[in-house]
Amino acid sequence: MSSAAENGDAAPGKQNEEKTYKKTASSAIKGAIQLGIGYTVGNLTSKPDRDVLMQDFYVVESVFLPSEGSNLTPAHHYPDFRFKTYAPLAFRYFRELFGIKPDDYLYSICSEPLIELSNPGASGSLFFVTSDDEFIIKTVQHKEAEFLQKLLPGYYMNLNQNPRTLLPKFYGLYCVQSGGINIRIVVMNNILPRSMRMHFTYDLKGSTYKRRASRKEREKSNPTFKDLDFLQDMHEGLYFDTETYNALMKTLQRDCRVLESFKIMDYSLLLGIHILDHSLKEKEEETSQNVPDAKRPGMQKVLYSTAMESIQGPGKPGDGVIAENPDTMGGIPAKSHKGEKLLLFMGIIDILQSYRLMKKLEHSWKALVYDGDTVSVHRPSFYADRFLKFMNSRVFKKIQALKASPSKKRCNSIAALKASSQEIVSSVSQEWKDDKRHLLTEGQSFSSLDEEALGSRHRPDLVPSTPSLFEAASLATTISSSSLFVSEHYSQDRTTLYSNRWIHGLHKSKFCKIRRAWVLKEAVAPCHFYKWCLFTSHVFPPFM
Repeated sequence: MSSAAENGDAAPGKQNEEKTYKKTASSAIKGAIQLGIGYTVGNLTSKPDRDVLMQDFYVVESVFLPSEGSNLTPAHHYPDFRFKTYAPLAFRYFRELFGIKPDDYLYSICSEPLIELSNPGASGSLFFVTSDDEFIIKTVQHKEAEFLQKLLPGYYMNLNQNPRTLLPKFYGLYCVQSGGINIRIVVMNNILPRSMRMHFTYDLKGSTYKRRASRKEREKSNPTFKDLDFLQDMHEGLYFDTETYNALMKTLQRDCRVLESFKIMDYSLLLGIHILDHSLKEKEEETSQNVPDAKRPGMQKVLYSTAMESIQGPGKPGDGVIAENPDTMGGIPAKSHKGEKLLLFMGIIDILQSYRLMKKLEHSWKALVYDGDTVSVHRPSFYADRFLKFMNSRVFKKIQALKASPSKKRCNSIAALKASSQEIVSSVSQEWKDDKRHLLTEGQSFSSLDEEALGSRHRPDLVPSTPSLFEAASLATTISSSSLFVSEHYSQDRTTLYSNRWIHGLHKSKFCKIRRAWVLKEAVAPCHFYKWCLFTSHVFPPFM
Protein backbone atom coordinates (compact mmCIF):
# COMPACT_ATOMS: atom_id res chain seq x y z
CA MET A 1 0.00 0.00 0.00
CA SER A 2 1.38 3.35 -0.96
CA SER A 3 1.06 6.57 0.94
CA ALA A 4 -2.39 7.70 1.85
CA ALA A 5 -4.07 11.01 1.24
CA GLU A 6 -3.04 12.38 4.56
CA ASN A 7 -1.69 15.35 2.60
CA GLY A 8 -4.75 17.19 3.78
CA ASP A 9 -6.35 18.31 0.51
CA ALA A 10 -9.75 17.31 -0.71
CA ALA A 11 -9.87 15.72 -4.12
CA PRO A 12 -9.93 18.58 -6.66
CA GLY A 13 -12.81 18.59 -9.09
CA LYS A 14 -14.45 15.59 -7.42
CA GLN A 15 -17.13 17.40 -5.44
CA ASN A 16 -19.90 16.49 -7.91
CA GLU A 17 -18.54 13.02 -8.65
CA GLU A 18 -19.23 10.67 -5.78
CA LYS A 19 -16.85 7.77 -5.24
CA THR A 20 -17.84 4.22 -4.50
CA TYR A 21 -16.10 1.61 -2.42
CA LYS A 22 -17.21 -2.01 -2.72
CA LYS A 23 -20.26 -0.80 -4.67
CA THR A 24 -21.25 1.50 -1.79
CA ALA A 25 -21.48 5.27 -2.20
CA SER A 26 -19.01 7.26 -0.15
CA SER A 27 -21.84 9.40 1.28
CA ALA A 28 -23.53 6.29 2.67
CA ILE A 29 -20.21 5.14 4.17
CA LYS A 30 -19.65 8.51 5.85
CA GLY A 31 -23.16 8.56 7.28
CA ALA A 32 -22.89 5.00 8.61
CA ILE A 33 -19.53 5.79 10.23
CA GLN A 34 -20.90 8.81 12.07
CA LEU A 35 -24.02 7.02 13.23
CA GLY A 36 -22.18 3.90 14.35
CA ILE A 37 -19.38 5.70 16.23
CA GLY A 38 -21.91 8.05 17.84
CA TYR A 39 -23.86 5.12 19.21
CA THR A 40 -20.96 2.90 20.34
CA VAL A 41 -18.90 5.64 22.03
CA GLY A 42 -21.99 7.00 23.77
CA ASN A 43 -22.89 3.52 24.99
CA LEU A 44 -19.30 2.93 26.16
CA THR A 45 -19.44 5.84 28.60
CA SER A 46 -21.84 3.87 30.79
CA LYS A 47 -19.21 1.18 31.37
CA PRO A 48 -16.90 1.77 34.36
CA ASP A 49 -13.18 2.31 33.86
CA ARG A 50 -10.95 -0.64 34.63
CA ASP A 51 -7.61 -2.10 33.64
CA VAL A 52 -7.30 -3.58 30.17
CA LEU A 53 -7.25 -7.38 30.22
CA MET A 54 -5.88 -9.72 27.60
CA GLN A 55 -9.32 -10.86 26.46
CA ASP A 56 -10.35 -7.25 25.86
CA PHE A 57 -8.22 -7.15 22.70
CA TYR A 58 -10.38 -9.82 21.04
CA VAL A 59 -13.86 -8.57 21.98
CA VAL A 60 -16.16 -7.57 19.11
CA GLU A 61 -19.40 -5.70 19.82
CA SER A 62 -22.17 -5.46 17.23
CA VAL A 63 -25.32 -3.33 16.88
CA PHE A 64 -27.95 -3.22 14.13
CA LEU A 65 -29.09 0.19 12.90
CA PRO A 66 -32.20 -0.04 10.69
CA SER A 67 -33.15 2.94 8.57
CA GLU A 68 -36.49 3.37 10.42
CA GLY A 69 -34.71 3.41 13.77
CA SER A 70 -35.32 1.42 16.97
CA ASN A 71 -35.62 1.93 20.72
CA LEU A 72 -31.81 2.26 20.97
CA THR A 73 -30.81 3.64 17.55
CA PRO A 74 -31.94 6.71 15.64
CA ALA A 75 -33.62 6.69 12.21
CA HIS A 76 -31.51 7.57 9.17
CA HIS A 77 -31.65 7.89 5.39
CA TYR A 78 -29.12 5.19 4.58
CA PRO A 79 -29.64 1.49 3.91
CA ASP A 80 -29.89 -0.78 6.95
CA PHE A 81 -26.48 -1.72 8.26
CA ARG A 82 -24.77 -3.46 11.16
CA PHE A 83 -21.93 -1.69 12.94
CA LYS A 84 -19.16 -3.67 14.65
CA THR A 85 -16.66 -2.30 17.17
CA TYR A 86 -13.38 -4.16 17.75
CA ALA A 87 -11.75 -4.13 21.20
CA PRO A 88 -13.82 -1.17 22.49
CA LEU A 89 -12.23 -1.09 25.96
CA ALA A 90 -8.70 -1.32 24.58
CA PHE A 91 -9.25 1.54 22.14
CA ARG A 92 -10.90 3.57 24.88
CA TYR A 93 -7.67 3.19 26.82
CA PHE A 94 -5.65 4.33 23.79
CA ARG A 95 -7.84 7.42 23.41
CA GLU A 96 -7.46 8.26 27.10
CA LEU A 97 -3.69 7.82 26.80
CA PHE A 98 -3.63 10.51 24.12
CA GLY A 99 -5.91 12.81 26.09
CA ILE A 100 -9.01 12.32 23.91
CA LYS A 101 -12.19 12.75 25.90
CA PRO A 102 -15.36 10.96 24.68
CA ASP A 103 -17.16 14.26 24.07
CA ASP A 104 -14.26 15.61 22.00
CA TYR A 105 -14.06 12.36 20.03
CA LEU A 106 -17.77 12.48 19.22
CA TYR A 107 -17.65 16.19 18.42
CA SER A 108 -14.78 15.78 15.98
CA ILE A 109 -16.31 12.86 14.08
CA CYS A 110 -20.07 13.41 14.31
CA SER A 111 -20.71 17.17 14.56
CA GLU A 112 -19.77 18.08 10.96
CA PRO A 113 -19.74 16.12 7.68
CA LEU A 114 -16.54 14.22 7.01
CA ILE A 115 -14.29 15.59 4.26
CA GLU A 116 -13.20 13.13 1.60
CA LEU A 117 -9.55 13.19 0.53
CA SER A 118 -7.79 12.04 -2.60
CA ASN A 119 -5.73 8.88 -2.50
CA PRO A 120 -2.44 8.86 -4.48
CA GLY A 121 -1.85 5.17 -3.79
CA ALA A 122 -2.89 2.06 -5.66
CA SER A 123 -4.83 0.53 -2.77
CA GLY A 124 -8.14 2.12 -3.70
CA SER A 125 -8.87 2.97 -0.07
CA LEU A 126 -11.10 5.86 0.88
CA PHE A 127 -9.84 8.59 3.20
CA PHE A 128 -11.87 11.03 5.24
CA VAL A 129 -10.73 13.78 7.57
CA THR A 130 -12.75 15.39 10.32
CA SER A 131 -13.66 19.06 9.97
CA ASP A 132 -11.36 20.06 12.85
CA ASP A 133 -8.32 18.31 11.32
CA GLU A 134 -7.93 15.93 14.28
CA PHE A 135 -8.60 12.47 12.83
CA ILE A 136 -8.17 10.52 9.62
CA ILE A 137 -10.65 7.72 8.82
CA LYS A 138 -9.39 5.14 6.36
CA THR A 139 -10.92 2.03 4.84
CA VAL A 140 -8.71 -1.06 5.22
CA GLN A 141 -8.76 -4.55 3.79
CA HIS A 142 -9.83 -7.62 5.72
CA LYS A 143 -6.22 -8.86 6.18
CA GLU A 144 -5.10 -5.49 7.47
CA ALA A 145 -7.93 -5.26 10.00
CA GLU A 146 -7.23 -8.79 11.15
CA PHE A 147 -3.53 -8.05 11.51
CA LEU A 148 -4.23 -4.88 13.51
CA GLN A 149 -6.42 -6.82 15.92
CA LYS A 150 -3.61 -9.32 16.48
CA LEU A 151 -1.16 -6.46 16.85
CA LEU A 152 -3.11 -4.73 19.63
CA PRO A 153 -1.44 -6.43 22.67
CA GLY A 154 2.05 -5.52 21.42
CA TYR A 155 0.83 -2.06 20.38
CA TYR A 156 -0.58 -1.58 23.88
CA MET A 157 2.78 -2.52 25.44
CA ASN A 158 4.71 -0.21 23.13
CA LEU A 159 2.47 2.80 23.83
CA ASN A 160 2.76 2.24 27.58
CA GLN A 161 6.53 2.33 27.31
CA ASN A 162 6.70 5.32 24.98
CA PRO A 163 3.65 7.28 23.77
CA ARG A 164 5.94 9.66 21.83
CA THR A 165 6.28 7.81 18.57
CA LEU A 166 6.00 8.46 14.85
CA LEU A 167 4.00 5.25 14.42
CA PRO A 168 0.30 5.65 13.58
CA LYS A 169 -1.92 6.30 16.59
CA PHE A 170 -4.99 4.12 16.30
CA TYR A 171 -8.14 5.36 18.05
CA GLY A 172 -10.71 2.86 16.81
CA LEU A 173 -11.34 -0.12 14.53
CA TYR A 174 -14.85 -0.60 13.13
CA CYS A 175 -16.76 -2.49 10.45
CA VAL A 176 -19.88 -1.48 8.50
CA GLN A 177 -21.90 -4.44 7.19
CA SER A 178 -24.53 -3.64 4.58
CA GLY A 179 -25.96 -5.83 1.81
CA GLY A 180 -23.47 -8.62 2.51
CA ILE A 181 -20.48 -6.28 2.17
CA ASN A 182 -18.01 -5.59 4.97
CA ILE A 183 -16.35 -2.18 4.99
CA ARG A 184 -13.66 -2.01 7.66
CA ILE A 185 -12.39 1.37 8.81
CA VAL A 186 -9.72 2.57 11.20
CA VAL A 187 -9.51 5.96 12.95
CA MET A 188 -6.00 7.44 13.21
CA ASN A 189 -4.21 10.69 13.91
CA ASN A 190 -3.95 13.28 11.15
CA ILE A 191 -0.31 13.83 10.16
CA LEU A 192 -0.67 16.76 7.76
CA PRO A 193 -3.05 19.52 8.93
CA ARG A 194 -5.09 21.07 6.13
CA SER A 195 -4.77 24.57 7.60
CA MET A 196 -1.00 24.47 6.88
CA ARG A 197 -0.24 24.30 3.19
CA MET A 198 2.27 21.62 2.21
CA HIS A 199 4.46 22.91 -0.59
CA PHE A 200 5.95 19.43 -1.02
CA THR A 201 4.66 16.03 0.09
CA TYR A 202 6.76 12.88 -0.11
CA ASP A 203 6.15 9.19 0.52
CA LEU A 204 9.57 7.73 1.38
CA LYS A 205 10.43 4.04 1.75
CA GLY A 206 14.17 3.99 1.15
CA SER A 207 13.82 1.92 -2.02
CA THR A 208 14.42 3.03 -5.62
CA TYR A 209 12.59 0.52 -7.80
CA LYS A 210 9.63 2.35 -9.43
CA ARG A 211 9.73 4.94 -6.65
CA ARG A 212 8.74 7.93 -8.76
CA ALA A 213 5.37 9.67 -8.84
CA SER A 214 3.23 8.79 -11.83
CA ARG A 215 2.27 11.30 -14.48
CA LYS A 216 -1.33 11.25 -13.24
CA GLU A 217 -0.17 12.04 -9.71
CA ARG A 218 2.06 14.90 -10.89
CA GLU A 219 -0.89 16.57 -12.58
CA LYS A 220 -2.65 17.06 -9.24
CA SER A 221 -2.54 20.41 -7.47
CA ASN A 222 -0.78 18.85 -4.48
CA PRO A 223 0.90 15.65 -5.64
CA THR A 224 2.61 13.14 -3.39
CA PHE A 225 6.12 12.43 -4.65
CA LYS A 226 8.36 9.45 -3.89
CA ASP A 227 11.97 8.56 -3.16
CA LEU A 228 13.52 9.29 -6.56
CA ASP A 229 11.66 12.59 -6.72
CA PHE A 230 13.05 13.57 -3.32
CA LEU A 231 16.61 12.73 -4.37
CA GLN A 232 16.13 14.94 -7.40
CA ASP A 233 14.40 17.87 -5.67
CA MET A 234 16.15 17.79 -2.27
CA HIS A 235 19.46 16.20 -3.25
CA GLU A 236 21.27 17.86 -0.32
CA GLY A 237 18.71 16.71 2.26
CA LEU A 238 16.99 18.58 5.09
CA TYR A 239 18.99 20.09 7.94
CA PHE A 240 18.18 20.16 11.68
CA ASP A 241 19.93 21.46 14.75
CA THR A 242 21.81 18.80 16.69
CA GLU A 243 19.23 18.27 19.43
CA THR A 244 16.30 17.91 17.02
CA TYR A 245 18.27 15.64 14.69
CA ASN A 246 19.28 13.31 17.52
CA ALA A 247 15.72 13.17 18.85
CA LEU A 248 14.30 12.42 15.40
CA MET A 249 16.79 9.68 14.58
CA LYS A 250 16.35 8.10 18.00
CA THR A 251 12.58 7.99 17.49
CA LEU A 252 12.92 6.51 14.00
CA GLN A 253 15.34 3.84 15.21
CA ARG A 254 13.07 2.83 18.08
CA ASP A 255 9.98 2.72 15.86
CA CYS A 256 11.72 0.65 13.18
CA ARG A 257 12.88 -1.90 15.74
CA VAL A 258 9.32 -2.19 17.04
CA LEU A 259 8.02 -2.78 13.51
CA GLU A 260 10.77 -5.31 12.86
CA SER A 261 9.80 -7.23 16.00
CA PHE A 262 6.23 -7.44 14.65
CA LYS A 263 7.55 -8.64 11.25
CA ILE A 264 6.18 -5.54 9.53
CA MET A 265 7.63 -4.09 6.31
CA ASP A 266 6.63 -1.96 3.32
CA TYR A 267 5.83 1.01 5.55
CA SER A 268 6.55 4.61 4.54
CA LEU A 269 7.48 7.94 6.03
CA LEU A 270 4.91 10.52 5.00
CA LEU A 271 6.76 13.85 4.89
CA GLY A 272 5.08 17.21 4.41
CA ILE A 273 7.26 20.29 3.82
CA HIS A 274 5.94 23.78 4.49
CA ILE A 275 8.27 26.59 3.34
CA LEU A 276 7.90 29.53 5.69
CA ASP A 277 9.42 32.00 3.21
CA HIS A 278 6.77 31.09 0.64
CA SER A 279 3.96 31.21 3.16
CA LEU A 280 4.64 34.88 3.89
CA LYS A 281 4.15 35.71 0.21
CA GLU A 282 1.04 33.56 -0.08
CA LYS A 283 -0.58 34.77 3.11
CA GLU A 284 -2.54 37.51 1.39
CA GLU A 285 -3.78 35.13 -1.31
CA GLU A 286 -5.11 32.52 1.09
CA THR A 287 -8.84 32.21 1.53
CA SER A 288 -10.93 30.65 4.25
CA GLN A 289 -11.61 27.44 2.30
CA ASN A 290 -9.41 25.16 4.36
CA VAL A 291 -9.74 26.94 7.70
CA PRO A 292 -10.82 24.57 10.51
CA ASP A 293 -14.06 24.96 12.39
CA ALA A 294 -14.27 28.45 13.84
CA LYS A 295 -15.77 27.10 17.05
CA ARG A 296 -12.50 25.39 17.94
CA PRO A 297 -8.87 26.48 17.73
CA GLY A 298 -6.82 25.42 14.74
CA MET A 299 -4.14 23.69 16.82
CA GLN A 300 -4.47 19.93 17.21
CA LYS A 301 -5.53 18.96 20.70
CA VAL A 302 -4.63 15.27 20.76
CA LEU A 303 -1.53 14.63 22.88
CA TYR A 304 1.64 13.61 21.02
CA SER A 305 -0.18 13.92 17.70
CA THR A 306 2.05 16.60 16.17
CA ALA A 307 5.45 15.88 14.66
CA MET A 308 7.36 17.87 17.29
CA GLU A 309 5.54 16.19 20.17
CA SER A 310 6.14 12.78 18.63
CA ILE A 311 9.93 13.13 18.82
CA GLN A 312 10.48 15.45 21.81
CA GLY A 313 7.26 15.89 23.70
CA PRO A 314 5.35 19.13 24.26
CA GLY A 315 6.93 22.39 25.33
CA LYS A 316 10.32 22.00 23.60
CA PRO A 317 10.92 24.63 20.96
CA GLY A 318 13.42 24.01 18.21
CA ASP A 319 15.78 26.39 16.43
CA GLY A 320 14.55 29.98 16.23
CA VAL A 321 11.54 29.28 14.07
CA ILE A 322 9.11 28.69 16.93
CA ALA A 323 9.83 32.06 18.51
CA GLU A 324 9.45 33.91 15.22
CA ASN A 325 6.37 31.98 14.09
CA PRO A 326 4.31 30.77 17.03
CA ASP A 327 1.62 29.28 14.74
CA THR A 328 3.67 26.30 13.61
CA MET A 329 0.94 23.66 14.09
CA GLY A 330 3.49 21.41 15.77
CA GLY A 331 5.85 21.23 12.79
CA ILE A 332 9.54 20.45 13.19
CA PRO A 333 11.81 23.41 12.31
CA ALA A 334 14.37 22.65 9.61
CA LYS A 335 16.28 24.27 6.78
CA SER A 336 16.81 23.34 3.16
CA HIS A 337 20.17 23.28 1.40
CA LYS A 338 19.28 26.75 0.08
CA GLY A 339 18.92 28.10 3.62
CA GLU A 340 15.11 28.31 3.47
CA LYS A 341 13.26 27.96 6.77
CA LEU A 342 10.95 24.95 6.76
CA LEU A 343 8.35 23.28 8.93
CA LEU A 344 8.24 19.50 8.57
CA PHE A 345 5.25 17.29 9.32
CA MET A 346 5.89 13.57 9.30
CA GLY A 347 4.75 10.18 10.46
CA ILE A 348 5.18 6.51 9.63
CA ILE A 349 2.19 5.12 7.72
CA ASP A 350 1.04 1.82 6.23
CA ILE A 351 2.30 -0.39 9.03
CA LEU A 352 -0.36 -3.09 8.55
CA GLN A 353 1.67 -5.00 5.95
CA SER A 354 3.21 -8.11 7.50
CA TYR A 355 5.75 -10.33 5.76
CA ARG A 356 3.26 -13.02 4.91
CA LEU A 357 3.53 -15.75 2.29
CA MET A 358 2.25 -13.52 -0.51
CA LYS A 359 4.82 -10.83 0.30
CA LYS A 360 7.60 -13.41 0.36
CA LEU A 361 6.55 -14.68 -3.07
CA GLU A 362 6.35 -11.12 -4.37
CA HIS A 363 9.87 -10.38 -3.19
CA SER A 364 11.23 -13.60 -4.64
CA TRP A 365 9.66 -12.91 -8.04
CA LYS A 366 10.89 -9.29 -8.19
CA ALA A 367 14.37 -10.32 -7.03
CA LEU A 368 14.65 -12.61 -10.07
CA VAL A 369 13.82 -9.82 -12.51
CA TYR A 370 15.27 -6.76 -10.73
CA ASP A 371 17.78 -6.02 -8.02
CA GLY A 372 16.20 -7.55 -4.93
CA ASP A 373 17.66 -4.92 -2.60
CA THR A 374 15.98 -2.04 -4.46
CA VAL A 375 12.38 -3.28 -4.39
CA SER A 376 10.10 -2.05 -1.62
CA VAL A 377 8.99 -5.50 -0.47
CA HIS A 378 11.73 -7.14 1.57
CA ARG A 379 12.22 -9.05 4.78
CA PRO A 380 11.56 -6.88 7.88
CA SER A 381 15.14 -6.71 9.20
CA PHE A 382 16.62 -5.63 5.86
CA TYR A 383 13.75 -3.23 5.25
CA ALA A 384 14.29 -1.51 8.61
CA ASP A 385 18.05 -1.15 8.08
CA ARG A 386 17.61 0.21 4.55
CA PHE A 387 14.87 2.60 5.72
CA LEU A 388 17.02 3.99 8.55
CA LYS A 389 20.11 4.30 6.37
CA PHE A 390 18.18 6.25 3.75
CA MET A 391 16.70 8.61 6.35
CA ASN A 392 20.02 9.10 8.12
CA SER A 393 22.22 9.65 5.07
CA ARG A 394 19.98 11.06 2.34
CA VAL A 395 16.98 12.76 3.94
CA PHE A 396 17.90 14.17 7.37
CA LYS A 397 21.22 15.83 8.21
CA LYS A 398 22.71 18.01 10.93
CA ILE A 399 22.74 21.73 10.32
CA GLN A 400 26.44 22.04 11.32
CA ALA A 401 27.34 20.95 7.81
CA LEU A 402 26.07 24.31 6.53
CA LYS A 403 27.84 26.54 9.05
CA ALA A 404 31.58 26.08 8.48
CA SER A 405 33.38 25.33 5.24
CA PRO A 406 36.95 23.93 5.15
CA SER A 407 38.34 27.25 3.88
CA LYS A 408 36.78 29.14 6.79
CA LYS A 409 38.11 26.60 9.25
CA ARG A 410 41.57 26.98 7.74
CA CYS A 411 41.39 30.75 8.04
CA ASN A 412 40.25 30.48 11.62
CA SER A 413 43.09 28.10 12.47
CA ILE A 414 45.68 30.39 10.87
CA ALA A 415 44.30 33.39 12.73
CA ALA A 416 44.43 31.48 16.00
CA LEU A 417 47.99 30.36 15.27
CA LYS A 418 49.04 33.94 14.54
CA ALA A 419 47.49 35.19 17.75
CA SER A 420 49.19 32.51 19.83
CA SER A 421 52.51 33.05 18.09
CA GLN A 422 52.34 36.78 18.77
CA GLU A 423 51.83 36.05 22.44
CA ILE A 424 54.82 33.70 22.47
CA VAL A 425 57.05 36.14 20.60
CA SER A 426 56.10 39.02 22.89
CA SER A 427 56.84 36.95 26.00
CA VAL A 428 60.20 35.77 24.69
CA SER A 429 61.06 39.28 23.52
CA GLN A 430 60.28 40.64 26.96
CA GLU A 431 62.72 38.15 28.51
CA TRP A 432 65.40 39.23 26.10
CA LYS A 433 64.77 42.89 26.87
CA ASP A 434 65.00 42.29 30.61
CA ASP A 435 68.30 40.44 30.21
CA LYS A 436 69.64 43.12 27.91
CA ARG A 437 68.69 45.87 30.35
CA HIS A 438 70.52 43.99 33.10
CA LEU A 439 73.66 43.68 31.03
CA LEU A 440 73.52 47.28 29.91
CA THR A 441 73.65 48.41 33.51
CA GLU A 442 77.09 46.78 33.74
CA GLY A 443 78.32 48.75 30.72
CA GLN A 444 78.39 45.77 28.36
CA SER A 445 76.59 46.75 25.16
CA PHE A 446 77.63 46.74 21.54
CA SER A 447 76.27 48.36 18.43
CA SER A 448 75.77 45.12 16.55
CA LEU A 449 76.23 41.41 16.78
CA ASP A 450 79.25 41.52 14.39
CA GLU A 451 81.05 44.05 16.55
CA GLU A 452 80.22 41.97 19.56
CA ALA A 453 81.73 38.83 18.07
CA LEU A 454 84.85 40.53 16.69
CA GLY A 455 85.34 42.67 19.81
CA SER A 456 85.21 39.66 22.04
CA ARG A 457 88.16 38.22 20.17
CA HIS A 458 90.42 41.13 21.27
CA ARG A 459 88.62 41.79 24.57
CA PRO A 460 87.86 38.38 26.15
CA ASP A 461 87.15 40.07 29.45
CA LEU A 462 84.00 41.68 28.00
CA VAL A 463 80.73 39.74 27.98
CA PRO A 464 78.78 40.11 24.70
CA SER A 465 75.26 41.39 25.23
CA THR A 466 72.37 39.15 24.15
CA PRO A 467 70.44 40.55 21.13
CA SER A 468 66.68 40.77 21.07
CA LEU A 469 64.66 38.06 19.37
CA PHE A 470 63.91 40.11 16.29
CA GLU A 471 67.50 41.35 16.01
CA ALA A 472 68.76 37.79 16.11
CA ALA A 473 66.18 36.69 13.55
CA SER A 474 67.05 39.50 11.13
CA LEU A 475 70.84 39.37 11.59
CA ALA A 476 71.15 35.59 11.52
CA THR A 477 70.74 35.57 7.74
CA THR A 478 73.43 38.17 7.11
CA ILE A 479 75.83 36.64 9.59
CA SER A 480 75.48 33.12 8.23
CA SER A 481 77.66 34.04 5.24
CA SER A 482 80.43 35.38 7.44
CA SER A 483 80.21 32.67 10.10
CA LEU A 484 82.92 30.61 8.35
CA PHE A 485 85.30 33.54 8.48
CA VAL A 486 84.63 34.04 12.13
CA SER A 487 85.08 30.36 12.87
CA GLU A 488 88.49 30.30 11.17
CA HIS A 489 89.80 33.07 13.42
CA TYR A 490 88.14 31.64 16.50
CA SER A 491 89.56 28.19 16.01
CA GLN A 492 93.04 29.62 16.60
CA ASP A 493 92.16 31.48 19.79
CA ARG A 494 89.69 29.16 21.55
CA THR A 495 91.90 28.75 24.58
CA THR A 496 92.32 32.50 24.99
CA LEU A 497 88.65 33.23 24.28
CA TYR A 498 87.21 30.82 26.85
CA SER A 499 89.77 31.03 29.56
CA ASN A 500 87.28 32.73 31.80
CA ARG A 501 85.10 30.04 33.42
CA TRP A 502 82.63 32.60 34.68
CA ILE A 503 81.86 33.72 31.14
CA HIS A 504 81.50 30.06 30.18
CA GLY A 505 78.74 29.44 32.75
CA LEU A 506 76.95 32.72 32.00
CA HIS A 507 76.67 32.08 28.28
CA LYS A 508 75.69 28.47 28.74
CA SER A 509 72.83 29.30 31.08
CA LYS A 510 71.70 32.14 28.84
CA PHE A 511 71.69 29.99 25.71
CA CYS A 512 69.89 27.09 27.41
CA LYS A 513 67.22 29.48 28.68
CA ILE A 514 66.64 30.91 25.22
CA ARG A 515 66.60 27.52 23.54
CA ARG A 516 64.13 26.18 26.11
CA ALA A 517 61.80 29.14 25.50
CA TRP A 518 61.86 28.52 21.74
CA VAL A 519 61.32 24.77 21.95
CA LEU A 520 58.62 24.72 24.64
CA LYS A 521 56.60 27.65 23.30
CA GLU A 522 56.78 26.47 19.67
CA ALA A 523 57.75 29.74 18.01
CA VAL A 524 56.37 30.30 14.49
CA ALA A 525 59.78 30.89 12.85
CA PRO A 526 61.90 27.78 13.50
CA CYS A 527 64.13 28.62 10.53
CA HIS A 528 65.35 31.78 12.27
CA PHE A 529 66.08 29.83 15.42
CA TYR A 530 68.04 27.30 13.39
CA LYS A 531 70.13 30.02 11.79
CA TRP A 532 70.75 31.65 15.14
CA CYS A 533 71.88 28.26 16.52
CA LEU A 534 74.14 27.85 13.50
CA PHE A 535 75.80 31.14 14.30
CA THR A 536 76.17 30.39 17.99
CA SER A 537 77.64 26.98 17.17
CA HIS A 538 80.54 28.79 15.57
CA VAL A 539 80.79 31.51 18.19
CA PHE A 540 80.27 29.25 21.25
CA PRO A 541 81.13 25.70 20.06
CA PRO A 542 81.52 24.15 23.54
CA PHE A 543 77.88 24.88 24.42
CA MET A 544 76.18 23.37 21.34
